[in-house]
Amino acid sequence: MDRLLRERARALRRGMTKAERCLWQQLRAHRFMGLKFKRQKPLGRYIVDFVCLERRLIIELDGGQHAEQFVYDERRDCWLRTQGFDVLRFWNHEVLLQTDAVLEGLRLWVEEKRPSPPTPLPQAGEGS
Repeated sequence: MDRLLRERARALRRGMTKAERCLWQQLRAHRFMGLKFKRQKPLGRYIVDFVCLERRLIIELDGGQHAEQFVYDERRDCWLRTQGFDVLRFWNHEVLLQTDAVLEGLRLWVEEKRPSPPTPLPQAGEGS
């Protein structure tokens, strides 16, 4: 099963959709906020479109077929959330026609989830 899943992921990387290629150009090589993304990555029994393991973020791009497979997608997203991931979904046409807006949505998500810097400890003599 693992071997078949890896082979399927490899095939999906070779045959990315136009929307996936468009977003990948923005995410690859730490181009987006210095974060490392992987594409068509097996997680459990699923293959996710894009994942940033550091931020536990999965990005899924949906074409028209996802309107009919809502129940499957919901079950899949639920399992991924139980593994500690957040799943953001965008329609293919959003990525192709509103790339900047999609990237801004991702940026806002990252900023919201970024841990706050630790409060500095008081210097000697302060706060007593």
